Amino acid sequence: MQPDFLLELQSCSQGDRQLLLTVCCVACCGGSAKMSFLMRFCAFVVNVLCVPLHLMEAVGLYKIYKRLFPICLYRISITYNKKMYDKKKELFRSLSEFTKPGGQLTLLEIGCGTGTNFEFYPPGCKVICTDPNPHFHKYLQKGMAENDHLTFERFVVASGEDMGSVEDESVDVVVCTLVLCSVSSIPQTLREAHRILRPGGAFFFLEHVVADSSTWSYFFQHVLQPVWYYFGDGCEVTRETWKHLEAAGFSELKMRHIEAPLVFVIRPHIVGYAVK
Repeated sequence: MQPDFLLELQSCSQGDRQLLLTVCCVACCGGSAKMSFLMRFCAFVVNVLCVPLHLMEAVGLYKIYKRLFPICLYRISITYNKKMYDKKKELFRSLSEFTKPGGQLTLLEIGCGTGTNFEFYPPGCKVICTDPNPHFHKYLQKGMAENDHLTFERFVVASGEDMGSVEDESVDVVVCTLVLCSVSSIPQTLREAHRILRPGGAFFFLEHVVADSSTWSYFFQHVLQPVWYYFGDGCEVTRETWKHLEAAGFSELKMRHIEAPLVFVIRPHIVGYAVK
């Protein structure tokens, strides 16, 4: 564990470094069993501290934050795009390969948010946008105006698990970035993506995932998950998303595990595409 820990420690901020060192001292005194207990105990404490948030969700007050979340995500997405620019550019470079001969590339993005992926799409691409949060529409319109190299067909308020208004085998590409962390069912979302893709079409993804269990990122992902869920609008940092992609029934899967230049809680990512 020590090499992984040292690598993570060197890349952390001063505050994160002090926190990691504190937990390291506890770990050295107890072994894996005590670390597991400590992780569960810390997660329990965080969960208790989140009781007001649980109550807000129960009585419907959390909907207020859903109205504010697009504002937060808009600002966060700008920073994320700067740090992940090269990764996104490399991923989306292959989009044009899935255009039908002599035709126009038709692309559907699940959870389009504020439209931060638009700049990476090839010129002339026809884009269908979906998101379960209707309050993104204002920022989506801004993104559309800034990317006139694309043709925007429509915006559909829909979750990834239920895109019934989209016809079977009607799109060439489905894009899904930082979305599978918050859908209620990854398998159902992948089934829907598979359904609307034409034969030979591709599902492009870029997602943060749970870290290796031997790392400190894994520890803090599980400890912070209760509060992360609320401030991330349902986001979960402890998902093994790659397993669902491997079991989704695509004919071909090209996937890499990478370490993104981000805060350690969301540093582990998977990136790639799957062909129907």
